Amino acid sequence: MATFTVRGKNIEITPSLREYVEKRVGKVTKYFENVGDISVLLTVSKGRHIVEVTVPVQGGILLRGEEATMDMYTSIDLVVEKLERQIHKQKTKLARRFRGGGFKAEALKAAPVETAADDDEYQVVKTKKFVVKPMDVQEAIMQMNLLVYKRTDGNYGLIESGN
Repeated sequence: MATFTVRGKNIEITPSLREYVEKRVGKVTKYFENVGDISVLLTVSKGRHIVEVTVPVQGGILLRGEEATMDMYTSIDLVVEKLERQIHKQKTKLARRFRGGGFKAEALKAAPVETAADDDEYQVVKTKKFVVKPMDVQEAIMQMNLLVYKRTDGNYGLIESGN
């Protein structure tokens, strides 16, 4: 069972809200054998309910998603969908990475894979930093694909290494 750190900013984390977060976000753990401490930040700012989720997985993989709507429960649902899309999009790379175990490939057998148009131009408007460990080229490519995220304004953000 994964452990959760649920924090609130300008919102009280009620037992029912915590239970909902753990139930919904916990769905992503079915894809992996070992998941680290899942960090969830719930924020209310100017009427927007923002949910930020970070899921560290064995092997140095970091799944991250952020959503903002006018309803906290809707934001939670959307961020879970976003994390699952990341997993589905990267499933072949993840399966190759976890060939020795850790990735539950059977959980994704019937899942459709979404692809983005290659000819789209992307504009990075925000970058974030965190510390990473040394890795091989294939893992670096997979990490890079997982860490580019679409912002609510339609632009793209990139999470950078904090080294």
